[in-house]
Amino acid sequence: MMLKVPSSSPSCNAASISETLTNQWRLLLPPGASSCPIRKRNAVVCCASSSSSSLPSLDRAPILTAEPNGCAGGLGRSWADRLRMGSLTEDGLSYKEKFIVRCYEVGINKTATVETIANLLQEVGGNHAQSVGFSTDGFATTPTMRKLHLIWVTARMHIEVYKYPAWGDAVEIETWCQNEGRIGTRRDWILKDFATGEVIGRATSKWVMMNQDTRRLQKVPDEVREEYILHFPKEPRLAFPEENNGSLKKISKLEDPAQYSRLGLVPRRVDLDMNQHVNNVTYIGWLLESMPQEIIDTHELQTITLDYRQECQHNDVVDSLTSPELIGVDSELLELHRKNGSTAEAAKNGAQFLHLLRLSLNGLEINRGRTEWRKKSG
Repeated sequence: MMLKVPSSSPSCNAASISETLTNQWRLLLPPGASSCPIRKRNAVVCCASSSSSSLPSLDRAPILTAEPNGCAGGLGRSWADRLRMGSLTEDGLSYKEKFIVRCYEVGINKTATVETIANLLQEVGGNHAQSVGFSTDGFATTPTMRKLHLIWVTARMHIEVYKYPAWGDAVEIETWCQNEGRIGTRRDWILKDFATGEVIGRATSKWVMMNQDTRRLQKVPDEVREEYILHFPKEPRLAFPEENNGSLKKISKLEDPAQYSRLGLVPRRVDLDMNQHVNNVTYIGWLLESMPQEIIDTHELQTITLDYRQECQHNDVVDSLTSPELIGVDSELLELHRKNGSTAEAAKNGAQFLHLLRLSLNGLEINRGRTEWRKKSG
């Protein structure tokens, strides 16, 4: 939609332009959203002549600029800030952003993949950090973190998807952080269908601090905590209730021999992130590579939990191992299912699986995970 200025007369004033822009800007807002006034930039806003009814194009003159609260008028903001469909909430303690699912983000069912969901969560988290003034040259790094060469790394990720958005659907994701004491921070997310407001997913994660030079974990320095704690809710706020919370459940280590495996996975260059290790979303794809095809054909992923235990570098080779986690089955019957390869029996018991990613060279554990699957509808 192009924002236009009335051209009924050869002259006009800034006040009338501002009023017209405000009215037309409201048309761009979703139903029920609060509008905000459009402020003028004297160096940019100009009167349209009788022969032209449109404002200067955006590539020549940036008319609308975004402020942290989502209103137009801020000066000196980047194009990304102005075009991004996200902003801090009114209290400034969480961040919301809207996305449209693209064709390259869906799988064979024309719905978003779990990797797409995880990437969007990561994107919203990074944009939240930038919106409160943290660095753009590192993932949510504060000034003191950059001075001390510290970075955030993921320790645990738990995602539950109740309904996968389809190609062309609009989703809104809200995120916020909380203090986890000396060990790091916790970030939560809630995903909604933007058209209906229905909650279609939730996620939570734990992040710990690493020295970028030594690659060793360390406690959060007090001066770093003082920088970011200002942006955290004062009272605990959790995407998942504490009672019966699957995100807290311990993941047992998968022992050899695993029932299913995919060996010799090699990181690609594009799998490396800005911190020079394999991106945490890549592990999800590797984990699913060893899932049995009969489950992939008949089920969809409902819940995934991952514990990140060691970095993976670009020259590492990885093995992916998977076995059913049968609930309420005694050890003898569990061993029988394992030997017989009874995936169908696993499906009857909730289609829950344990996963292990390890280094092919020495067997060191990189990541352990648990997935839960539901039968596809229809």
